Amino acid sequence: MSQFVLDASIVLTWCFPDEASQKAEEISERIASGNRIVVSAFWRYEVLNALLVGERRKRITPALTQAFLDDLDRLPVDVDVPPSSATVFTATQSLCRKHGLTAYDAAYLEIAMRETKTLATVDDDLKRAAVAEGVQVL
Repeated sequence: MSQFVLDASIVLTWCFPDEASQKAEEISERIASGNRIVVSAFWRYEVLNALLVGERRKRITPALTQAFLDDLDRLPVDVDVPPSSATVFTATQSLCRKHGLTAYDAAYLEIAMRETKTLATVDDDLKRAAVAEGVQVL
């Protein structure tokens, strides 16, 4: 059984049909076949925020938001616990500045680098930064 770091961009493609991608389907199949995912401590909040924005924009109903969140609770998720928050925070800041990433995206990259894990994302900026840092990307 292998693990990979999963960012929110992949998860949201599963919820919003107009954002569907082949890559997201491949990731879903990997999870279904027994792969575990590693996420940041804020991952659920980031997903929830995007779903609530989707509700306000009438892209999704509150009932569908809740059903989707219930489905997420069934995923084989390991929440990252960094060894030292100060060290991780410094590394994340550095990645933000070096690659022009948001703090959230840099945090996913930092986890993948620190844990030597593959990163699953459909975010182009995050993919470019990961490749530049030598991180394998799904």
